[in-house]
Amino acid sequence: MTAPRAHRAAPDHTHPDHVPLLTALSALADPVRLRLVRELDGCADWERTCGSFDVPVGKAALSHHFATLRAAGLVEQRDAGPKRLNRLRRAEFDARFPGLLDLALRPDPQQPA
Repeated sequence: MTAPRAHRAAPDHTHPDHVPLLTALSALADPVRLRLVRELDGCADWERTCGSFDVPVGKAALSHHFATLRAAGLVEQRDAGPKRLNRLRRAEFDARFPGLLDLALRPDPQQPA
């Protein structure tokens, strides 16, 4: 008989009001994190689980990227059973950094599609 699995701790979230501009810019500068934010921007709140993103990194690296996005006030996460659901904190982030997400998510003509 195996012991029941311990529930993991809820993730820490930083409110965008407490995020320095450099932290926000750094979080958005990474291509994997920018892709996560772009995909979250295109879906409803709490629709996407961490494992639903097709990104070229392993599970540990993906966890690190989400932690960075949480620390930058960009993402909020909650557990639903064994899955972790995500939402982009668009309104809160836009209130702190007006126009930054629009600029970061705008297609770059210099980058291949």
